[in-house]
Formats: sequence, C-alpha cells, structure tokens
Amino acid sequence: MKSASDTLMYREAEETAAVVERQLARNADTLAELGRQLRARPPRFIATCARGSSDHAAAYAKYVFETRLGLITASASPSISSIYDADLKLDDALFVAISQSGKSPDLLRSAQAAKDAGARVVALVNVEDSPLAALADTVIPLHAGPERSVAATKSYLATLAAVLQLVAHWSDDATLHEVVARLPDDLRRGWTGDWSALADGLRDVHNLFVVGRGYGFGAALEAALKLKETCGLHAEAFSAAEVKHGPMALVGAGFPVLFFAQDDGTLENTLAVANEFRARGARVFVAAPGGHGPDTLPLPDNIAPIVTPLLAVQSFYRAASALSLARGYDPDVPPHLNKVTETV
Repeated sequence: MKSASDTLMYREAEETAAVVERQLARNADTLAELGRQLRARPPRFIATCARGSSDHAAAYAKYVFETRLGLITASASPSISSIYDADLKLDDALFVAISQSGKSPDLLRSAQAAKDAGARVVALVNVEDSPLAALADTVIPLHAGPERSVAATKSYLATLAAVLQLVAHWSDDATLHEVVARLPDDLRRGWTGDWSALADGLRDVHNLFVVGRGYGFGAALEAALKLKETCGLHAEAFSAAEVKHGPMALVGAGFPVLFFAQDDGTLENTLAVANEFRARGARVFVAAPGGHGPDTLPLPDNIAPIVTPLLAVQSFYRAASALSLARGYDPDVPPHLNKVTETV
C-alpha cells in the first residue's frame, strides 16, 4: 500500500520549485526577446487555447494578462476550428496555445488556423519536440521534465510560472521581475504547509464546492478537476462572485466548501462569502494568507497575491495525494483516464 509521499503525484509536485528555478534560467533570453518584440508591436488582443489543466492555467493567464498588460484575453474553443472549421479574424492577435504534450489534434488544428488567420502563435509546452512546438512562432518550454502521473502537477504550476515570467518581460515591470525571481524559494517555503485538515475532512464526503476569484479562480478550477479525477469526489468550481447566484441554494449543514483567496481586492468579498457559508452550517476550508482558526489551510507569509495561487495549488496537490489514498484510489492511475488525451 502506497503512502501519500510515495505517489508519483506527490513526488512530481514536490519537484515544482526546482522545475520553476530551471525554467526561469533557461527561458530568460527567449522571453526577454519576446517581450521586446511584443512591446514594439503589441497585439490587439490575446486568445488562449487549451484543455483540462492547461485550460485552468489559461484562466489564470487571463487575469494576469488583463491586469498587468491591459489586453483583453479570451478563451478560444478548439472545436471552432477542428469541428466547425470557422474562419476567425485573428490578424494582429497573440494566440497562446498551452499543452503538456503538444499532441492533441484539435489544439494543433486551432493553432494552425490561428496562424493562417494572421495571429502570432506562442506555445507553452512541456514536450519541446512536439507537433505544437514545431508549429508555433515562439516556443516557451515548461522544462518540467517527464511527468509520469496521469494527474498533471508540476507541468501545471510550471505553466503558471511561465506566464508570470512572460508578463514580467513583456511589461518590463521591475517589481514583477522580483516577485518571479523569488518564486522558487516561495514554493519551497510553501511545500511544508500542513493541509492534513483537508484530507481528513473530505475523506467521507460525496460533493464539494471549490471557490476562488481573480487570480485564484484558475486554482479553484484545477482543484475541482483533481478531486474528481484522483479522489472520485464530485467537485464543482465557482467564482466567489457567482456562487451566490444559484449554487448557494445547495449549501446546507455539513456541505463542504474549499476557498482559495489571495490578499488583493478580492480578499474581503471571498472571505465574506466563506463566512456566509459557515452561517448556513457548511464545513468551510479556507486557504488564505494570514488565515487562522479551524479548517484553515496555511500559506506562507509575505507572498505576492499574483503568486499565491501557485503555492496554494502546490499544497493542495499534497493533500489530494493523501485524500485519494484515504478514499481507496491511486492518484497516479485514475480510472478510465490516460496521460495524453487526444481530442478532435
């Protein structure tokens, strides 16, 4: 019987700080040049294209691009090109394709269609000799190394780090450069946080809400997916701004809700929603800077809001590995799933 620290999911998530440190060093020249080019000729808008965990990384990227660059960012559905064969007007757009494997046929078709329509295609991909990398105008390698667990961990967090490094160079923001430079050490500090309350508290539940907002919304999406695929737990993700518009009707005594929050303009509202759920008798877990009290999931102090979701998701992966085993699953081999999903 595996222990939580014996799983590939745990061990690969534990590599994240080293992966990000390697990535920042190896991609510095590429991203400095790309940043110069994008400042000289800014795109009209940004379109992202991805599926699964990569699409959750794209949700994070949307908030980073829009808050730090002021560029509207939209998610392009791969089926628009791969199934409907629609002509998209993407001249002078930046098309960001995100994939661990770089092999999915629908993503490749979308990236080629975007390129044909006049977009500049940037690929964030872990497999550097993949078809997506060959197609892209610029490749940003994730440098995560082989990822053998079906559940993506280090490659997801490496994608978020690559987005931050890209935006630091593009915006030429000295403060953001400092935040990115500290990220490997912050990740090392965050790895030791005790999230056992989450693994213990969710062992016997059947349904769960995961809530985040702003930079933390992608973390909520990612956590909900991992709970489904590794723990057999029905989990749904919501924005803290949307969860009261209907879904809250399902929340009553004992209903579990996991909140991700960061110390920015979304914090007060997110914590207020958490308190409202508590007042209804829900079992509320909160991962937020400076949190205290029962079912608080610790995060390191003095963390920039823009990187808080990376640390929270890293700790969540540890807890999910333990929870999966406690519920009788193996997080490395979820039922009915493969490492590479090739949709058309």
